[in-house]
Amino acid sequence: MNDDTATDTATDTATDTATDTATDTATETEAGAGRDAGAGALALRPLTARSIVLSTLLGHHPPRLPARALVRVGELFGIAEGTVRVALSRMVAAGDLLQRDGSYGLTARLLARQTRQDASRSPRTRPWGGGRGEEWEIAVVATAERRPAAERTALRQAMADLRLAELREGSWLRPANLDRPRPAVATEQCTWFTGTPDGDPAALVRRLWDLDGWAERARALLAALDRAGTPADRFTIAAAVLRHLLADPLLPGGLLPPDWPGDALRLRYAAFETELRELLRQFVEPGPTR
Repeated sequence: MNDDTATDTATDTATDTATDTATDTATETEAGAGRDAGAGALALRPLTARSIVLSTLLGHHPPRLPARALVRVGELFGIAEGTVRVALSRMVAAGDLLQRDGSYGLTARLLARQTRQDASRSPRTRPWGGGRGEEWEIAVVATAERRPAAERTALRQAMADLRLAELREGSWLRPANLDRPRPAVATEQCTWFTGTPDGDPAALVRRLWDLDGWAERARALLAALDRAGTPADRFTIAAAVLRHLLADPLLPGGLLPPDWPGDALRLRYAAFETELRELLRQFVEPGPTR
């Protein structure tokens, strides 16, 4: 490893640790992607070796690839093979990846993240009319005792994953249009109800979620993907798209503003996924010795 590679690796590791922490928060914030094709307006940062590996595996089914394929993806971004391989070794040591027979796959925590991402792209829904009188699901923290910070943080993450919004401290709700299991952290800390809010449900939705802000960023991501000229540009912006979909409240259509861009963003990501699958197929298949 030369001096430049060592420097890049040290910088990469520090930046990736911060990036992965950010993208695992309740809001799955968009701290770790972007190049020049629309990235400036979106305030995205370049992907690092670790982010590239994670984004590739999270977007691939099954989430396991040979090292040579991950190295080739890194090359699209101008990242040296040695830097990618050092990142892989450190990710195995950190418990993010499992290595077997020259291939790398996600561990349980990141498999759960992939499951959340998949659900954000193809949510399971229930019939919901969209007007007054329709049921909402409501969760209220059940204990009067002060909970440790770790428990409160875990509950907030779980509620974000369930797409519930916080009305006030300890009270969460949303339209009951989603069909998904509730994790133990949510059932143990909260009492759950179904109910019907008084007043206009659309007005309550606007109070609970920043729909205009989500839609504005979604349209900016769509425009950036349209302008992206290279696979690396599309990869970095698509990684931000996937994180943004994790923040989609997945509301019934009757409660959404006109021209809601959620479905368009999902379709656009599906097109990118097809492109990525073909790219990885080329990288995985044996080729001439390099």
